[in-house]
Amino acid sequence: MSKGHAANNAFLSAPVGRLFMSNALPMTVVLSMGGILSVVDGVFVGHFVGAEALAAVSLGFPVVMILTALSTLIGGGMSSLMARQLGAGDREAAGASFARAHGLALVLSGLGIGLFLMGGRAMLGALAPEDGPVAAMAYGYLLILILAMPVQLILGLHADAFRNEGRAGLVALLSFFVNLANMAGNYALIVWCDLGLAGSALGTVLAQVLGLGLLILVRARAGQGLPLAMLWRHRWTGGWGPMLLLGAPLCLGFIGIAVVAMAVIVTLRMVAGADYGVLVAGYGVVTRLLGFAFLPQMAMALAMQSIVGNNHGAGLQDRAVAVLRLAMVCAFVWCLMVAVVLVGLGPRVGTIFANDAALGEAVSGMLRPMMGLYAFSGPVLVLALYFQAVGRPAATALLTLVKPWLLTPILVLLAGFLWGAGGIWWAYPLADGGMVMAALWLLRWVRKGA
Repeated sequence: MSKGHAANNAFLSAPVGRLFMSNALPMTVVLSMGGILSVVDGVFVGHFVGAEALAAVSLGFPVVMILTALSTLIGGGMSSLMARQLGAGDREAAGASFARAHGLALVLSGLGIGLFLMGGRAMLGALAPEDGPVAAMAYGYLLILILAMPVQLILGLHADAFRNEGRAGLVALLSFFVNLANMAGNYALIVWCDLGLAGSALGTVLAQVLGLGLLILVRARAGQGLPLAMLWRHRWTGGWGPMLLLGAPLCLGFIGIAVVAMAVIVTLRMVAGADYGVLVAGYGVVTRLLGFAFLPQMAMALAMQSIVGNNHGAGLQDRAVAVLRLAMVCAFVWCLMVAVVLVGLGPRVGTIFANDAALGEAVSGMLRPMMGLYAFSGPVLVLALYFQAVGRPAATALLTLVKPWLLTPILVLLAGFLWGAGGIWWAYPLADGGMVMAALWLLRWVRKGA
């Protein structure tokens, strides 16, 4: 790496602290909008529809996460191919990948819609056999989202394509305004139109249609990037295997979240008894809160990953380790603040979402044990993406997949059967403790200059 080249690359020459903050803060704002939307929507649903609607959303949460996983499966795989093709100057190959991803999105959408229509009602009925209204609300909510699968998946493809073309700022700006429109639309449909939980789903779908329409309009009128006509010049079939393989790691992470949610709901169904409804509703509140808290951690980790990748590639390992330390400290402070605030507020956290004292107590009872080692979850995520940036995918997989796929589901089931419904939430700090030990074991690679 020449000195001239280094001087032209801010990642290699700018002060580490300023560099990290200038990358992490804008990303945090953009990512947090999605979390704010989830929390605000939960408040609308809880206050204007009721705690039963929150329970219905909780029942549907694993399916919603699978939809997100499928979006990352196709978008992540396409992005990996497209970025390299654009970097090599092969616009036709990039256009072909873009078109094939559309075909894959439609095929997976068809499969998803078919499977849900065949088994969705029975699955939800099994999870809430004694609460027909909750299962019915969950089915109606999910049916709207599932039928709109093609819109969600293709929206993700167009957003990823713009990012690969270096227009992430445009995507961020549009995302900000579309999320605001989503909040306004959800309020109007839930409150003014009195559509209940279905209004929340319809608002989300309409916002997705708006976002996709805006991205297509920009691409059709833009003089740069891949022209929209490339979608018609290339086949929409073939080449799906490499795309699926490249997108699988991100997809597995989101499916892992769905696995954990399903383990919690199934365990509650078996051990909670008469408290099942309020506990499932409380769990829905907790997933929204922790989803919001997770996004700033992800922003810090992604900012660190970009900086570390550049510096590791340039042989500047001291700078790479310095930004790793800074990101881990910032993530720890953020997670500690989240834990202190959520535990300190107690039952008031739950009553933000619905004026229901039992719900408030349920949410508080979950958060107290769950926050036990939560402060360490952010640094573990940062370390995982550090290893990805320096080319150690096995270490990344250990830190990102073992907890949702193995540790947490097993511990949830064991804790539930041994200690009852209240014991389920202790599975989370136990799993966090296991990941802290794994992270300490892996940190020896960093100390050795990995």
